Amino acid sequence: MDAIEAILTRRSIRRYKKDPVPPEVINELLRAAMSAPSARNEQPWHFVVITERGILDMIPGIHPYASMLRKAPMAIAVCGDIRIDDTGWWVQDCSAATQNLLLAAHASGLGAVWMGVYPLEKRAGDVQNLLKLPSHIMPLCLVAVGYPAEKRPGADRFNPERIHYNRW
Repeated sequence: MDAIEAILTRRSIRRYKKDPVPPEVINELLRAAMSAPSARNEQPWHFVVITERGILDMIPGIHPYASMLRKAPMAIAVCGDIRIDDTGWWVQDCSAATQNLLLAAHASGLGAVWMGVYPLEKRAGDVQNLLKLPSHIMPLCLVAVGYPAEKRPGADRFNPERIHYNRW
C-alpha cells in the first residue's frame, strides 16, 4: 500500500480478532512512530506496549472510550517526557508519532484507534498510575491495535471550503 492510499483509507477500528500481534510487527510500528518529525529533533516520546490482559481490562474503568480494549490484543501508550521538552512541543511531537503509528498499523493490515488522554488531568493521572509512569512522563494517548474484526470504508473528508490561498 502506498502512502497516499494508507492516508485516504485509514479508519478507526474498534473490533479486533484475538490473534496476537507478533513482536516484529510491533517493532515495525514503533520504528514508524519514532520516524515522526520532532521540534528541535528532541524526540521526547516514550511508548508503553501493553499486552497484559489484566491491564487492558482495567483501562476502560478509567477511560470512558476504551471499551474496545477488553477485546484488543494490545495497546500502545504514547507518552511525552517533559524533562526533555518542557515547552509543550512534546504534544505535537507525540501526535505526529501517533499518526505514523496509525498509518503503519493500517498499511500492515492491522486496525487501530486513537484514544485521547492528555490534556484531561484526571485521565492522564489515572493512566500514569495504572502504567506506573514516572512523574515526568505524560501520557498523550492510547492506541488500541489488533487484526481487524470489522471493515470500515475510507471516508472522503476533502472539503474545498476549508482551503485558503495566501490570505483568508
